[in-house]
Amino acid sequence: MTDRKKIVAIGGGTGLPAVLRGLKKYPVDITAIVTVADDGGSSGMLRNELQIPPPGDIRNVLVSLSDIEPMFEKLLQHRFKSDSGLNGHSMGNLLIAALASITGDFVKGVRELSRILNVHGQVLPAADQMIMLGAVMSDGSIIEGESHITEVNKRIEHVFLKPADIRPLPESIRAIREADMITFGPGSLYTSVIPNLLVPELAKEIERAKARKVYVCNIMTQKGETNHFTASQHIEAIHRHVARPFIDTIVVNSQPIKRDLLKRYAAEESEPVRIDWERLNDLGVDVIHGPLIKTTRGMVRHDEAVVGRMLLSLFTQKKV
Repeated sequence: MTDRKKIVAIGGGTGLPAVLRGLKKYPVDITAIVTVADDGGSSGMLRNELQIPPPGDIRNVLVSLSDIEPMFEKLLQHRFKSDSGLNGHSMGNLLIAALASITGDFVKGVRELSRILNVHGQVLPAADQMIMLGAVMSDGSIIEGESHITEVNKRIEHVFLKPADIRPLPESIRAIREADMITFGPGSLYTSVIPNLLVPELAKEIERAKARKVYVCNIMTQKGETNHFTASQHIEAIHRHVARPFIDTIVVNSQPIKRDLLKRYAAEESEPVRIDWERLNDLGVDVIHGPLIKTTRGMVRHDEAVVGRMLLSLFTQKKV
């Protein structure tokens, strides 16, 4: 690459930080747009008590892009376990809440913590207000609250936000318009990736953007969200929630997974996402595949370094 490329990475949960850790080592400008639909755990408690967007996914993204000592990272991710009111809260979540209170604004609080942590790039919430994620299930039932959607273990038809007329941050719009690449995922499809696309103006800008639009596919299916999903079904689910299809590239794992790990995941009703080449070709999606996984504490995860290199290599490849 001869010039400094601009990448917008969209998502949440534990998946988005994996992409960001892989990208921050390169001379690229990164903007992370992070879902704020979480309503469980420490994030949910702070959201309800302080009337602020949930800070958990923001915290994970800030840590992934930061340049701090390992012990300070442990401090930010430390979760209190006690009989007090602090039980379940993460230190990083409390810091974000405190800075939001000091500055009088959640986004300003995130910006200040980004400066303190020497974050590589900018981290933006998908919306600067409290929102609620809901889902319409295959049997017509409606489940409200992000933390409840997967619990019912029914097939999801589509998800929605309340209120529906949410406005994105001007910085997010600017970053999308200037982007050379926009990535989505990996992460929980319906509760971490798609909620960002339900912000109307954000979705319209993404559709109009000239940037390459890349979905980093999950390695395994997720019980209650993507049971038995193939790679193309992830793409189709995203496209059902927007006005017109825009994903042009998918990055997907083609490395076999060890049998003992497959058995462990099968017990949790999870299996590897299958690459259905013909259907992906019908959708007009470029398929970029390779060995993307590493095993951490018996869990299959994306190898951040490999994903980062693969994404950067797309700047030298033309879209089919």
